[in-house]
Amino acid sequence: MLNLQKTENTTFNELNDYVFRVKNELSATAAAACIIHHDRIVNEWYSGVHTESTGSRLVDEESQFHVASVRKTYLGLAISLALYEGKICSIDDDVSDYLDDMDTVAVGNTTIRHLLTHTHGLGGLHHRLFLPGTDWKYNNVGVNLLIRIIRKIYQMPLSQLLEERVFMPMGFSHTGWRKEPNEKLVWLNEQYNDNQGDEANLFVSTKELAYWGYLHLKRGAMHGQQILPREVFEQATTIISPPDLEHQLPRNGFFWFVQDEPRAMTELGNELSSGSFQSLGITGCACLVIPKYRTVAVRMYNQTGPNPAGYDYLEDIKTFGNLVNKCVRDL
Repeated sequence: MLNLQKTENTTFNELNDYVFRVKNELSATAAAACIIHHDRIVNEWYSGVHTESTGSRLVDEESQFHVASVRKTYLGLAISLALYEGKICSIDDDVSDYLDDMDTVAVGNTTIRHLLTHTHGLGGLHHRLFLPGTDWKYNNVGVNLLIRIIRKIYQMPLSQLLEERVFMPMGFSHTGWRKEPNEKLVWLNEQYNDNQGDEANLFVSTKELAYWGYLHLKRGAMHGQQILPREVFEQATTIISPPDLEHQLPRNGFFWFVQDEPRAMTELGNELSSGSFQSLGITGCACLVIPKYRTVAVRMYNQTGPNPAGYDYLEDIKTFGNLVNKCVRDL
């Protein structure tokens, strides 16, 4: 198991205070933060309880949060691996090359690249919002198609592929798709059909999500072992969005939001350097990687309700990133 040396640093008090304030603003009961900087854990902070129930478990390093859309980066890595291993020939292959039951009228000319970057334009399998590659719309239609592709080309579900190729080599014991609640899960009272990676029921501890970002920062090299080829990580965190998108729209790698320059609709703070990348889930969980400063920053929440009046999620997550940048740039 990856276990970085921990050092305490009061530099992050301002960041922790911010995470705590947003926790209260979102009416979340649980929050956590973890910062890895220059191969050390320099900040690890936990607050609250798993649920509003009397006697609920205190949040600690074993608490596993529902990371929601952050799971897309795990799928993105699987697709990058499939490309590296030749199971997918090109990100510009049509989706219908891999799934033969597609509605060719609706899905025609939609590529793997479009699915990975939210530029596919599909509002459903039989409904198109815009032509592929001409706009950006965040939804799970492309995610679900890529999950199906992984299952078909590897002849196993996404969860099994990642368990065998990443989670076991990394020693992850607090990461996985969970169907049933247990005491270590910050459970959201949802119902799931399975634990095979088909649904948004990935639960991860705060440190293991930080290690997930760290694995990408280190390009798969851990303690002298190359977990997966370096190229798999470089590919996953490089911008592959169609080049002619309007300027304000985000740029994506394999689901990661990737910084090239400040853009109005991106989730990355405008002070973050080029090459930084991040993922955010609807529960408030986020994983940010700043290669320039060899830094990974994670925050965790269990938000379940709608955003409160006056709360702007883009302003919030950009502020989080800018605060992380401020804390680490002078260390």
